[in-house]
This record gives sequence, structure tokens and C-alpha cells, in this order.
Amino acid sequence: MDKKLSGMAAVVLGAGNPVSGCSNGGAAAARYAQEGASVLCVDRDIEAATRTADLIASHAGIAVPMAGDVTSKSDLVEIKLKVLELFGRIDILHNNVGVEIVNELEDISEDAWDFVHDANLKSVMLSCQQFIPLMVQQGSGVVTNISSTASLRTGTQAYLSYCTSKAGVNHLTRVLAKRYAAHGVRVNVILPGMIRTAHAIRLYDDPDKANAERDARCPMGAQGTPQDIAAAAVFLASADAKYITGIELRVDGGLSI
Repeated sequence: MDKKLSGMAAVVLGAGNPVSGCSNGGAAAARYAQEGASVLCVDRDIEAATRTADLIASHAGIAVPMAGDVTSKSDLVEIKLKVLELFGRIDILHNNVGVEIVNELEDISEDAWDFVHDANLKSVMLSCQQFIPLMVQQGSGVVTNISSTASLRTGTQAYLSYCTSKAGVNHLTRVLAKRYAAHGVRVNVILPGMIRTAHAIRLYDDPDKANAERDARCPMGAQGTPQDIAAAAVFLASADAKYITGIELRVDGGLSI
């Protein structure tokens, strides 16, 4: 069978996998490779990035791990130079990083607010600043940002910084999509709903109870998986989506209806 992304080069920021299980970024990196792309797996934790790259290699895919801080412009410059050294081009930029600090409005500090917005929003701007000009030179490229359905709902005030930073990612996506559409660069954003990951469940004291409650809140009766997010990312990066840019693709089993 033909592979959807043959000959493409992808950079996945936040590609690390936990010791057990799979992250959204790790799943996306693996699916990109499965569909024929060469992948630079970037994570602030090199061991996590290596786990993803090793998984890809075990299935005969091409992947290289790299440590990097997405809030650092100098690190992103090094990532750009590395992907050009390895693959000579950049076709897919996948921004997967997301952090949260749980605080009510009355309690959140400026440092905590800045930390969340730097990681979730500023990092997307900085990575696009490095990679979109390369895509413009090539005349093609795809940026896929990962937001959250929390960006659409008020939810709990305790996640104020997370919700607002992800809402910013949504609008940054729209602005960049329109700006670079004529240059052959497509920019879209995926909004995951409740996805069963180790990262999500660590926010709860009782994982089993939390998973049952999260499943029950989903209209389809169960949380999604990292592979659901990865499948959406491959679609957006492929020629099947060649006339799609600036969209918010909700992968949430109907949660945001």
C-alpha cells in the first residue's frame, strides 16, 4: 500500500513517551513514521524522546531523538539546523507541548501564569517563527498544533492559565493559516477531548476512579486514545487534506457538543 507521507520530514515537539504507555506526541511521531515520514523526535527529556525513536526504529521507521526546550529560541534554532542536517527539509511541524498548573484566579502567581503560557502558546509562536519560513521557501508545508477542548469551555477556574493559553493557540493557528495560505503552507489545530494518557491521569489521586468518571463524561462512553489524535494528525498532514487550513479539528467523541 502507498504511504501517505512518503519522503516527508517531520519535527514533533513534545514527542517523548513515558516508561509505560504512550503519549499523544509519541503516538503522532509513530504514525508519521508508519506513513513514511522521517521524524525528529524532540522532548525536554531525552530518555522519553529516545523511547519514541526506538519504538519507531523497531518497526523499521526512521526517527532521531533530540533534547530541546521549546520555550527557548536558541534551542529551536538548533532543532531547525538538526532537521536540515538530517533530512534537508521540513514538511511537518507538530506542536504537541502542553503543561498545566492548577490554581484559582486568586492564587495563581505571575510566574505560574507565565510558565504555562510560555510552554503552551509562546512555544508555538517561536517554533512557527523558525520553521514556517523554510516551508515558504519550499512552497509547501504543514503545521499541526495541539490545543484542547478546554480552550472552548469555561470548565473550572482552577485551569484558567491552561484554558486561556490553549485558546491563544487556536487563534494563532487561524492568523497564521490565513497569512501563509498563498505560500502553500497549511496551519491547523487539533482539539483533543478526554484522552486516556499517563499525563492526564496523573492529575488525579485515584486513577481507576478518575478513568471511570472520565469515560462516563464522554458521549461515546469512553475516552479517546493517543492513536485517535495521531490519526487526525496524519490526515491533516496528508494530501487528503490539501485544501484544508485554519480549522479546529475536535477529536473528542462529542464532548464539546
